[in-house]
Amino acid sequence: MLAVLIVIGATLALGLPLARWLHVVATRAPTALDRLFDPLDAVIHRLVGWDSAAPMGWRLWTRWMLATNAALGAAIYLILSAQAALPLNPDGVSGMRWDLALHTAASFITNTNQQHYSGQAQLSYLGQLAAIVTAQVVTPAVGLAAMFAALRGLVGGADGRRTDALGDADLGNYPSDLVRSVTRVLLPLSTIWALALTSQGVPSTLHGAVVVTPIDAAAGLTEQVIPVGPVAAMVAIKQLGTNGGGWYGPNSAMPLENPTPVSNALELIAIVLLPLACALLIGRMTDRGLGRVAVVSMIVLAVALCAPVVSLELGPNVALTGLGAPGPNWEGKELRFGVESAALWATLTTMTSNGSVNGMHDSLSPLAGLFPLVGMFINSAFGGVGVGVINLIVYLILAVFVAGLLIGRTPELLGRKVEVKEVRIAALASLLIPLCVLLPTALSFELGLANTSSPGPHGLSQALYEYASAAANNGSGFEGLGDGTPWWNLTCAAVLVLCRFIPIIAPLAIVGRLAQKAPAPRSAGTLSVGSGAFLATLLGVIVTLQLLTYVPALALGPVAEHLGVQASGSEVK
Repeated sequence: MLAVLIVIGATLALGLPLARWLHVVATRAPTALDRLFDPLDAVIHRLVGWDSAAPMGWRLWTRWMLATNAALGAAIYLILSAQAALPLNPDGVSGMRWDLALHTAASFITNTNQQHYSGQAQLSYLGQLAAIVTAQVVTPAVGLAAMFAALRGLVGGADGRRTDALGDADLGNYPSDLVRSVTRVLLPLSTIWALALTSQGVPSTLHGAVVVTPIDAAAGLTEQVIPVGPVAAMVAIKQLGTNGGGWYGPNSAMPLENPTPVSNALELIAIVLLPLACALLIGRMTDRGLGRVAVVSMIVLAVALCAPVVSLELGPNVALTGLGAPGPNWEGKELRFGVESAALWATLTTMTSNGSVNGMHDSLSPLAGLFPLVGMFINSAFGGVGVGVINLIVYLILAVFVAGLLIGRTPELLGRKVEVKEVRIAALASLLIPLCVLLPTALSFELGLANTSSPGPHGLSQALYEYASAAANNGSGFEGLGDGTPWWNLTCAAVLVLCRFIPIIAPLAIVGRLAQKAPAPRSAGTLSVGSGAFLATLLGVIVTLQLLTYVPALALGPVAEHLGVQASGSEVK
């Protein structure tokens, strides 16, 4: 538990200055480092022919975002399909099957990193570096750029009443924000983390696999082939960018990705560092009161998700009663990290849309496995880089609508009236995720294509978790699911794309409309978005929406499994 407290303290200590730096990046405040970064930015803009100064409203911004991500996805698909004929392939890895390559491209352009393959066996070094790591840098930058645009829209736009070519309020320039996020935030942080991880023994090489003689050679195994590569660079950006996809199939449970307690702490800090800084940025770019409510709501949700999992995993595994010594649930845990670290990681990685693992989520006790699911359903208890704040805006719109009904006034947010169209957009966006989770889960079982490894409630949890992970752009999974089939690849690819881009576009449409409205003067009846009452309303809206939507599925999955295990455990006794 001391290690857990150190991680939390270090994250808070680093998150505050990082939030100040994000504010500098978003507002283009001059710094001494501009002499280093501005020439690099200019080269990138010239190479791709981007106009880094033109104003962009939400519609132009959306077109640019979709176009750049489509181009990135096509490039990833081509590289993965043809990697057998491309360089940097010392181990002779073959090209991916078309449906797997399509799913992988969709997964990585959506900042999800859901992996239906094992990286060390099915990706060449070129595939890892040119396709996977490139996407892991670009996609969190898209999230940061979206957040900058959304927060500008809440306060009236990037530059007063300036509009773009389509007449929409200016939310900032997408290419400029994207490039600045890469050069000023993600690359420097990733470099620091990669060096730190390399110092702990994470491989950083372009040589081929290492052939070693195992200690049990006398038993007949004379040599073992261990894949290596530039692992540290990938692990750094996978954690900092809430990407989560590992170089190795076992992810950060693999000793070569996460060899020591120090590397484990570094990766845990990296998982939540940027999402925390993004949350702290809300108050700097909009309203201090709203910023406090947003951060406190995220902390309350985070504690409510983390504490039960740690407590449940420290309890005994009822299914193993009488089969071993009493104690915590060590199933699926790494002995070198401990139960507390694995439980904390499981909740932080799902509430931040990171998705990496240092233990097997499938081995969590049934009720403990419920909370990572809830974290993905909410998807704004810090959430992903940038998009956690974007998702919170939908809840804010619904909360001010409910608050307006309660006090008998037209809903407003930061002085701008929230009208019927904004509420409709927010309501539709809030229904998208449940539809994309529950419908394909039901179809998987109805069509006999679920391919789960466990019958009954746990099999339902495996399928539900896979679609929830895709919809939340998380990427983790309840392993044991046979997800390498065309059904899983294609349905998950559709969920990945829909649930990445629509939840970004919808809030941008809302703030774009709000930015074009003149702010109403404050009065005695103005809704205070910095009050405790509004915090309670916001939390109530978030919790109520999730309970109404997902309780039946959770009751049939984790809750039913828990009751079954308790009953069988009692019989063993």
